[in-house]
Amino acid sequence: MYKACIFDLDGTLTDTLESLTYSVNETLKELGLSCITGEQCRAFVGNGARYLLEKALAAAGDEKLTQIEEAMRVYGRVFQKNCTYRVKPYEGILELLKTLKEQGILLAVLSNKPHLRTLDVVDAFFEKDTFTYVQGQMEGIPRKPNPTAVWMIAEKLGADPKECLYVGDSDVDMETAGAAGVESVGVTWGFRSKEVLKAHGAKHIIDHPEELVSIIKEKGV
Repeated sequence: MYKACIFDLDGTLTDTLESLTYSVNETLKELGLSCITGEQCRAFVGNGARYLLEKALAAAGDEKLTQIEEAMRVYGRVFQKNCTYRVKPYEGILELLKTLKEQGILLAVLSNKPHLRTLDVVDAFFEKDTFTYVQGQMEGIPRKPNPTAVWMIAEKLGADPKECLYVGDSDVDMETAGAAGVESVGVTWGFRSKEVLKAHGAKHIIDHPEELVSIIKEKGV
């Protein structure tokens, strides 16, 4: 029986690609570098802000990452102002979360997005108390795919990891679930392909949010 669902945020619950691309490009402009494309940004996200900026700097010509520390400072300021820029929940997500809450499933968010920006997005697009716990990337908590945060969230929810589903759109998410010993659900509407999800160990793969309800029903609530 599943007791809880832990969700990734970017590419899983919310379409944030325009926000991320815009913020990265504003950062690159301030540094006097060329912009990246949305598709490049899509490929770079998932491993946290520093990784995103390292890949963006390299793509923009700073292959030795000489400006990474300045980029981190600029991006922090730019992204704080623009983390909800053109962001929206994916179709069917709000209905899914409502259904799961009604069924008594505990909901949480675990993201590699900086913690305060994770809170900003959750507060902007989801009703208060939708999620029992929300965790973004912050000092002292290893970022995904390290399983520590999954175990921490499961404990705070009062659930055994075996009673949890981890839902995400990326290779990092599937690796996180595998490392934590929780069942993974890969979603195909996000930033990675079905083939990537399969290659990284997705237990289930869904094409629409409502399919998650069926997975939970099969095991019993």
